[in-house]
Amino acid sequence: MADYGVDKYDIGAGFGHFGIAVEDVAKTVDLVKAKGGKVTREPGPVKGGNTVIAFVEDPDGYKFELLERGPTPEPLCQVMLRVGDLDRAIKFYEKAFGMELLRKRDNPEYKYTIAMMGYGPEDKNVVLELTYNYGVTEYDKGNAYAQIAIGTDDVYKTAEAIKLYGGQITREPGPLPGISTKITACLDPDGWKSVFVDNLDFLKELE
Repeated sequence: MADYGVDKYDIGAGFGHFGIAVEDVAKTVDLVKAKGGKVTREPGPVKGGNTVIAFVEDPDGYKFELLERGPTPEPLCQVMLRVGDLDRAIKFYEKAFGMELLRKRDNPEYKYTIAMMGYGPEDKNVVLELTYNYGVTEYDKGNAYAQIAIGTDDVYKTAEAIKLYGGQITREPGPLPGISTKITACLDPDGWKSVFVDNLDFLKELE
């Protein structure tokens, strides 16, 4: 998405990367190089595991983690965001968003901890990778990252839960002018924005 008259965005330090599932990481890295992208980690197994990964950047500076997996109908598999209090973030996404803590891993050598949050297994669903760097409680978020969108059966109940567990509602639940699709928008305790869209209304938009 491009905004008229804006030539460049500030990605900031808080947004991490998007995760993309591909069948052949090495081949994808070659394509990235050929198209002017930058490789920041060459293909190889993840530390302490067998999954082959690589990290690349597009010409605008957005970072992507390539993960070698089998065929999938939804290649976008992760969104990594940095948070200032991991326990607080986990509780918020569990209670307010209804996500599950899929796994949590501490890496003392590199001084960070990650928590994978989602609505189902990592190999079948898009997940949030929340990263806490030891001693860092806030980040410059820039203006490049916009939001994630999530489907819900009831935007009104979702907004109530968000308020109850420490989120900030930036758009009260209700229909959008002109199309009647009900949405609500919020900020999590770290200031990351999410939009919830009524599932049935969204399906009607696609008809």
